[in-house]
Amino acid sequence: MITATDITTENISILDLDHPGAKDQAYRDRRNLIAKASIQFRETGVVPRINYTEQEHQTWRLICNRLLPLHEKKACRMYLEGREQLGISTERIPEFTDINKLLKPISGFRIAPIEGLVDSRNFLANFTERTMLCTQYIRHHSRPEYTPEPDIVHEVLGHVPAFTNKPFVTFMERVGKAAKVATDQELEMLDRVYWWTVEYGLIHEDGEVKAFGAGILGSFGEMEHAFKVPHLPFDVQTCMNTEFDYTQMQPQLFVIDSFEDLLSKTEPLLMDIIERKR
Repeated sequence: MITATDITTENISILDLDHPGAKDQAYRDRRNLIAKASIQFRETGVVPRINYTEQEHQTWRLICNRLLPLHEKKACRMYLEGREQLGISTERIPEFTDINKLLKPISGFRIAPIEGLVDSRNFLANFTERTMLCTQYIRHHSRPEYTPEPDIVHEVLGHVPAFTNKPFVTFMERVGKAAKVATDQELEMLDRVYWWTVEYGLIHEDGEVKAFGAGILGSFGEMEHAFKVPHLPFDVQTCMNTEFDYTQMQPQLFVIDSFEDLLSKTEPLLMDIIERKR
């Protein structure tokens, strides 16, 4: 079970001034309520039901109506099949409990709620339990195309379908084991590998390049931008040495050949860290 000592969070009530919901007190209050539910989860182990409002569902529908046509053209097959397997609704925001009931039998993976930011080591280390910490709130309704932070759109429409793929889940589990024992320098390298794959990865598929990274799949702008920038063949060393800026669209992206290939190419790095620290 995830405990309070595992988590480092920021006060969820403090939103940057340029955040679309910063001056909306009702939105801030709603965020605080959802945050409290996540805190209770760590105390009880029971994943809370949020019972989203109609306005929140409307925001979800609007985003789905714009994103899904882009997915049909540019998302990889694994993502599309995973989304269908999990029956992710385009009409209503899914509850984490309902997702986990379908996801866990497929790959042993689950999602767990978190109220805010998590430091990198703790976030990645949760993958050792085949668990990803995810936010449950949704972005402000005034800017459905934009969020300055991960929200449930990024988590569920971006990440979750990929968790049905067993080689991909095994890769994440190894990243978690390595992060748990890595030096600070090694952790920085792991962050970069994670960024250029799980968040912004592309894959060769049937002679085309498709998206599997959540940062691409959960964003209108990134879905269009990702196929205009240079595409480089995936190389672990290059990814480890390539910095990223989460405030900007990516200047280049890396393309894997398959999820089995991703697992194979990252195995020497990850297993070296894991085995060396035993």
